[in-house]
Amino acid sequence: MDARRKKIYSMIGLFALIAGNPAIGQTTSIHIPPHKQAIVLFDGTNLNYFDIFLKTKGLNSDPDHVFVVEKTVLHISGKEMGYIITKQPFHNYYLRAEFKWGEGTYAERAGQARDSGILYNIQGEQKVWPNSIEFQIMEGGTGDFWMTDGASLTGRDGKRITAPAGSGLKIDRFGKGPSKNVTGFRDPVGEVEKPHGEWNLVELLTQGDDVRQYVNGKLVNEGTNPQPAEGKILFQSEGAEVFFRDIKLYPLK
Repeated sequence: MDARRKKIYSMIGLFALIAGNPAIGQTTSIHIPPHKQAIVLFDGTNLNYFDIFLKTKGLNSDPDHVFVVEKTVLHISGKEMGYIITKQPFHNYYLRAEFKWGEGTYAERAGQARDSGILYNIQGEQKVWPNSIEFQIMEGGTGDFWMTDGASLTGRDGKRITAPAGSGLKIDRFGKGPSKNVTGFRDPVGEVEKPHGEWNLVELLTQGDDVRQYVNGKLVNEGTNPQPAEGKILFQSEGAEVFFRDIKLYPLK
């Protein structure tokens, strides 16, 4: 076999491998600054990098299995308010994760838009919800910023938003249309999620004073001078069934 034909067959084999392996095929489309080796926060086998907190049970008590690893995926039932939270804090990093919605909505959020989120730069006590910035994951609102329990951020428009203690304030994602808090809602103007049941890629870049949030390769929100500026990271259970996979964090150099 000549060199040219061997090269063609090699490329065909590579494309076939990528097509058959979502973990390889689902690559980022954003520029990532120079970074260190990935910290695989969730590899599909265990939650060793995390603690569990539930509003009614406290720390590391999950008798009803709100958080379950099954078939390489983290299944969050949503039946109780709480989260998994990293055991260590982080600062200056690129974070990527994939999520998709399940079916159920529960308790005070029954019948409402499915809701979850990634809270980061977490400081202070474990509670629902701690002092932090949130990458909102919600039907019709994925990509919004939420400042929680005293946190603050300056949006791209130059306005600084500070949440009251014990409460939250948001900055809508770019191009967001009118919303309705009903299960299955999709933004009629600027939807960034894929259809229900499909996997979505969410990416977070925190570098110095800058914070950027991406959904499926699209920049959907950015801000500056977040306070807190560093801390732990959590993934919510907030009244809706949701699945996460392939959670990786790349410390920036």
